Amino acid sequence: MNIIQVIVLAIIEGLTEFLPVSSTGHLVITSSLMGISTDAFVKLFEIVIQLGAILAVVVLYFKRFFRSIDFYIKLVIGVIPAVIFGLLLKKRIDILLESPLVVAVAFVVGGVILLFVDEWFNKPTVDDEEKISHLTALKIGFFQCLAMVPGVSRSAASIVGGMSQKLSRKAAAEFSFFLAVPTMFGATLKDLWDFHKHNTLTADEMHHDIIYLLIGSAIAFVVALLAIKSFITFLEKKGFKLFGVYRIVAGIVIIVIYFTTTALQTA
Repeated sequence: MNIIQVIVLAIIEGLTEFLPVSSTGHLVITSSLMGISTDAFVKLFEIVIQLGAILAVVVLYFKRFFRSIDFYIKLVIGVIPAVIFGLLLKKRIDILLESPLVVAVAFVVGGVILLFVDEWFNKPTVDDEEKISHLTALKIGFFQCLAMVPGVSRSAASIVGGMSQKLSRKAAAEFSFFLAVPTMFGATLKDLWDFHKHNTLTADEMHHDIIYLLIGSAIAFVVALLAIKSFITFLEKKGFKLFGVYRIVAGIVIIVIYFTTTALQTA
């Protein structure tokens, strides 16, 4: 990786982490198109810059994280499914993360769902995180696990999960943001530990990589701050259809590129 690639990937992560379009899917496709080899550091980089974007939630919703102990209980309950399935399926997930075709298919399927989700769940009764029950938090946590398939989108899965449990679009989106904090923090710590155990890099190489991680995380953080505010405003007014159309078009384009060129097949 070079500095330009670091900046591009970090911007994409910050823009897409909280949109229902799959940040992981966009990172996989962009890395493939830029010819970035999928080595241990690249996988680590993509996880760590996600944490940078996630920290934007803590800054924007700082007061929410001091509202009550029950808030944290809900987050713990909501993240339990991801922990269990993540540990059981990590090797299979790593294989899927290397497949642009899996991402493309997930883009299209998820896009079709987003075209209709506003009509399916149009009678919300829960408009604030405080009204979310522990059982509802657990159910949303199971929906979040669908995002282990690259291209599904953690944000889309958990927001749709929330809306299926009578949450308003805003409440579902915000709880999805909150749930991302422990989920991505845990994933980052796990990947950092795995990287440390198998690391064969020299001190000079590690210094170089740490600089890239810091730059990428900082950029993702700043871009995510702007993206979150814009997304909530857009979501309340327009809903999900535009994101559905984008996902379908993007998925079809990726499939065409995959089968007509070698740009993605050699990733």
